[in-house]
Amino acid sequence: MSTPYPFTAVVGQADLRLALLLNAVSPAVGGVLVRGEKGTAKSTAVRALSALLPQVDVVPGCRFSCAPAAPDPACPDGPHESGGGAARPARMVELPVGASEDRLVGALDIERALSEGVKAFEPGLLADAHRGILYVDEVNLLHDHLIDLLLDAAAMGASYVEREGVSVRHAARFLLVGTMNPEEGELRPQLLDRFGLTVEVAASREPAQRVEVVRRRLAYEDDSAAFAARWAGDEADVRTRVVAARELLGRVVLGDGALMQIAATCAAFEVDGMRADIVMARTATALAAWAGRTDVRKEDVRQAALLALPHRRRRNPFDAPGLDEDMLDEILDSFPDEEPEPDPEPEPEPEGPDDGGPEGGPEGGPDGGPDGGPDGGGVPPQDHGRDPAPESAPGTDGGADPADPAEPEQAPEPAPAPARADAADGPTQAAVRAADPFRTKMLSVPGLGEGASGRRSRARTAHGRTTGAQRPRGQLTKLHLAATIQAAAPHQLARGRSGRGLVVRKDDLRQATREGREGNLVLFVVDASGSMAARKRMGAVKGAVLSLLLDAYQRRDKVGLITFRGTGAELALPPTSSVDAAAARLERLPTGGRTPLAAGLLKAHEVLRVERLRDPSRRPLLVVVTDGRATSAGPAGGDARALARRAALLLQGEHVASVVVDCESGPVRLGLAGVLATDLGGPAVTLDGLRADSLAGLVKNVRTSSPTLRRAA
Repeated sequence: MSTPYPFTAVVGQADLRLALLLNAVSPAVGGVLVRGEKGTAKSTAVRALSALLPQVDVVPGCRFSCAPAAPDPACPDGPHESGGGAARPARMVELPVGASEDRLVGALDIERALSEGVKAFEPGLLADAHRGILYVDEVNLLHDHLIDLLLDAAAMGASYVEREGVSVRHAARFLLVGTMNPEEGELRPQLLDRFGLTVEVAASREPAQRVEVVRRRLAYEDDSAAFAARWAGDEADVRTRVVAARELLGRVVLGDGALMQIAATCAAFEVDGMRADIVMARTATALAAWAGRTDVRKEDVRQAALLALPHRRRRNPFDAPGLDEDMLDEILDSFPDEEPEPDPEPEPEPEGPDDGGPEGGPEGGPDGGPDGGPDGGGVPPQDHGRDPAPESAPGTDGGADPADPAEPEQAPEPAPAPARADAADGPTQAAVRAADPFRTKMLSVPGLGEGASGRRSRARTAHGRTTGAQRPRGQLTKLHLAATIQAAAPHQLARGRSGRGLVVRKDDLRQATREGREGNLVLFVVDASGSMAARKRMGAVKGAVLSLLLDAYQRRDKVGLITFRGTGAELALPPTSSVDAAAARLERLPTGGRTPLAAGLLKAHEVLRVERLRDPSRRPLLVVVTDGRATSAGPAGGDARALARRAALLLQGEHVASVVVDCESGPVRLGLAGVLATDLGGPAVTLDGLRADSLAGLVKNVRTSSPTLRRAA
């Protein structure tokens, strides 16, 4: 097993390291969500944290890590007698994205429970993480039912396993740390709020810092043990400081003035609920303890707000997380400064192996430790208006931290591009803003799927209403009790049943089949040609697509965006779970030129073919937003309308569920979008119809409008 990368050798990322250390000091802060682009060593920093946590005392032989001084009275391995225990390092348990429910919460031996009445329980990852760290990489890609289980365990501090009346409970208190790339989709609001703190990370654009990142990473890969030995002293110093801060935490006084600052800040930023106030109070207290003080100061409250509030201010999935620091300073400055009590002199900061050189300390300099300088409440120097410093270059997992070089001045945003003429595509108009989004009715795919869990179309799922029973394929997860008894009953005499108990064998067990909802691939094909270019009209079109994107976010779909104009079509956004990325591409969409409808439909056919190979269980829903005109055949040449009809019939022949959003306007209408809908085998709906009650059931019951899809279903 390779030596872990040292926490103090991570380059920059002051916010990330501070947030992790504050949770090490006070686990009650509630965990950390790390958001950032790929290749920024999010995982490396988190994995390195466990080495800095103090050891825990556990009851010898207990699989649930009970504390010897206060063992859990309901522990499945209990009862335990209080007394001496064994010390072991704090665990960091990783939850894979594809983990099963039984792997997370544990599993009961149903056969023994039915035949012997024995609760034979195999602990899961929640039991392993008790009194340690539960780390979820790519937490935004975790299945919904696993997220629900995490929410329950995090809220109650315990995990419950229920199987047909047989239940097991055990303690599950852990530090929840998640990492995610926002490009791959956002988190549900319920889970987002459950993380105490959030941190944004990004790779530096400064060559000097990137060079140091590569230098340290290569040194670690050449000889990980020697590299870790160079940082052993710094690791020990930070570990000692964490222990000291934990001991001081109980003596930190959170005064009425600091509480008023916290309450005023949360109220002014209009965060939902009271969890933000509680998290800010705990974070500010931990910041004071980390700085070696017993009083909470204004700078502690400010730093706590920067870590605890950004992810709680989002009002819809397209809002970027963040905090107006000028407004924050204005709120805090409205409170008079209080004279702090004198504190003992802080201990000098540890220096690295090269006495503060480019690799000299955790932050690459004497004032760059995890706490920053001696002033500022244990807060590192912050500049949230800039890109954070890196912890690794793209494609690496860790790096170095020289002194922060000056950031270049931010270039002003370019003015909107003027309309230009292109000989092939015709005039191009600048992008227009989308109209305000609105609530849409549900669009769904007919039939019964087996895709990823979601909230759109009917599907066979692990959760939902029970519709039948079958022999289990692999490990039994959801027992159908009645079907199991029915299968075992005819064989009781042959099996020599003599007592009251039922003689059950493995072949008798039946798995419950359930029906719920799945997420789909919603592929938008948007006409951006000149016939759609009227500014008010295109704004309404974008508003409609934005509304459908919001619906896709709520229903846990993947989305893709194809645009067509001029002589061809472009995949503006490959299928992704990040609907906010689709909204950003839509906002910048220019218009103009001729209408290559066939090119747009053929591009959709190509994208769906590739996605069918990648994710065959996820069913697609094609949403074509157009007025139905076809004025360009593209490079192929020929009759544009005939080519468009052939492309539409090709999609219908492959049983792709489709709906056409008719954008035609004006007193004279050609009805071409309706013709296209017929060729695709789906319904057509106007822009106004997206808001109307008449849409209810129009797309939900696609099969009634499409004989082809009815046969496919």
